[in-house]
Amino acid sequence: MQRHIPALIAIAAATMLPVTAFAAACGKAPSGELTAQRIAAVTPTRNEPGLYEGPVWIGDALYFSDFAFSQGFPSRIRKLAADGSVSTVTDDSGSNGLAVDAAGKLIVASHKDKAVLRQSSDGKRTVIAQRYEGNVFNSPNDIALTTDGTLYFTDPDYQKTAAPGGQPVTGIYRVGTDGKVTLVDGTRHNPNGIALSLKEDILYVNASDDEVRAYPIKNGVPQSARHFARIEGGDGMTLDCHGNLYVTEHGARRVRVFDPQGEVLATIRVDANVTNVAFGGKEGKTLYITGAGAVWQLPLDVTGRPY
Repeated sequence: MQRHIPALIAIAAATMLPVTAFAAACGKAPSGELTAQRIAAVTPTRNEPGLYEGPVWIGDALYFSDFAFSQGFPSRIRKLAADGSVSTVTDDSGSNGLAVDAAGKLIVASHKDKAVLRQSSDGKRTVIAQRYEGNVFNSPNDIALTTDGTLYFTDPDYQKTAAPGGQPVTGIYRVGTDGKVTLVDGTRHNPNGIALSLKEDILYVNASDDEVRAYPIKNGVPQSARHFARIEGGDGMTLDCHGNLYVTEHGARRVRVFDPQGEVLATIRVDANVTNVAFGGKEGKTLYITGAGAVWQLPLDVTGRPY
């Protein structure tokens, strides 16, 4: 496990588990056909269609975005506490994907601001990245963070009309620790889910091409991608502590688990369209899945990343 220690430190910090406990508690990956159960306490707060997105486990609670399809794609950040209560943390957040940094602060992909932001516990926000080559982004969607603070995100055009402006391509971007923004890949239509391997040497990204591609990272720079897995309507992704990739497939209403070689280990089914997935709970072994008006949970024997 020594080669995975940097990643384990980041996961343990976000889940509030000691690194040694996290490593020792890795457990067995799922296999076969499984079904996740709806969390009854999480119910829609709007009378219009929308989605729940960007689940992230911080401390002892699950945070997620709740956005509608109406003009501007209004969004709020909600919190599912350990006691089962649900509350609104941030109104008018403009958020889609969420993540957590090494300091425990919320990282927000905002279509309203066309930016990636850092949000403190008091709600104050600072911009991490908002422009590339003079133009704002389209609608930042999903986020992956390295242990040194380098940030990757996808920028499709799904919520581009939430605010004026945008990019000429739908891209995958890297934001260095110095704040410099570079375009990793601008050739894929509507890149969506994004995740880093445990060793942070591979960037996984899916897009509307129904393919997960793996971008090797050398000296901190992503290289040309290779095929990893064929999927159906892929959305958000996460990894467990074995390096297995959990991919939500929106219209197929499932999460499929792929091993590091791209072979399917398990299929997790739900009863509505899905958007994203994260590990959380007291021991970091509960899989949370967000989707169309619902959040599901599935107790597993394996730990994983909190977003």
